[in-house]
Amino acid sequence: MSSISAWDSCQVADRLDLPFVGIPSFLRAPVHADLRTLDADIAVMGAPTDEGSPFMPGSRFGPRSIREHSLRFVSAEPGYYDPQLGRHFLRREMSGRIVDVGDADILPTNVVGTFENITTMTRGILERSALPVVLGGDHAISFPVVRAYSEPLSVIHFDAHLDYMPFVHGIEFSNSTAFRHIAKLPHVKGITQVGIRSLRNTERMHSDSLKDGNRVVTMNEFRELGPRSIAEALPRDGHCYVSIDIDVLDLSLVPGCVSAEPDGMTYAELRDTLAAIAERTEVVGYDLVEVNPQLDVATGVTSYLGAHLAIEFLGRICDQPRWAAGRRPGSRVLQET
Repeated sequence: MSSISAWDSCQVADRLDLPFVGIPSFLRAPVHADLRTLDADIAVMGAPTDEGSPFMPGSRFGPRSIREHSLRFVSAEPGYYDPQLGRHFLRREMSGRIVDVGDADILPTNVVGTFENITTMTRGILERSALPVVLGGDHAISFPVVRAYSEPLSVIHFDAHLDYMPFVHGIEFSNSTAFRHIAKLPHVKGITQVGIRSLRNTERMHSDSLKDGNRVVTMNEFRELGPRSIAEALPRDGHCYVSIDIDVLDLSLVPGCVSAEPDGMTYAELRDTLAAIAERTEVVGYDLVEVNPQLDVATGVTSYLGAHLAIEFLGRICDQPRWAAGRRPGSRVLQET
């Protein structure tokens, strides 16, 4: 049976398909689990593991909840309309060029095996020349995603925390160590960490990140520089992977995040920075992590905000001339693990 996407279901099947109806794929896109036959520009995948969380679990349910809230952005008209800009976004992409490829298989207590599955799934998407959009899970998942790439790229990391904890007590794969791993990948040519402010960052984490050649932009510095200056420091038209921890936003905006911190970004600050990055660089993938539905308020505002952010950033990526011209991320000689 052929799949009918939500954006044409009203015309084809005479269905309204409100957000509480049906199977909650991301943006109600067709589900395509067989990566060998994937034919899409954008592939949304979940990495629903939170074994890297040292405090409260629950972000493993983030991908499912973000998908559910993404249904609120679906209508009979393809794409979405931004009334502030007076423009439509994602019209072409939401007419059949986005698919939901499901979740990486999670192996409880076997973190190495889980990470291998995440890497393999990301690599499968890249081999089919699609853009990976990865929904976490905790921030540990960024390492197995980024290691699936092989082409030289910059990584920009939005977070209240450095996630650069030394490997102590045998702990290597927590959400506090991901970027120490990523910095060692040979194809990663630079890491920019933006929004750093938590008092739970340590001096060693900060100094180690700087010694490894990373750029650390605290919230105070971010406010002095502004969104466009962050983007302008990245190589123009270079490949860029973006990792977004929802706790880069202010604590008041993200009740469903266990590691939320005060004095964070507004939504507009993060949105405008992501838009500037999409304009300056070729974004070859991104992840959104640390949404914890079990801690959220009843209306699910953190999951909604996560869906909103993922969709709006995708719209800005696909609005660029380089994307419209067909210069989307293609298959590469992939990194061996």
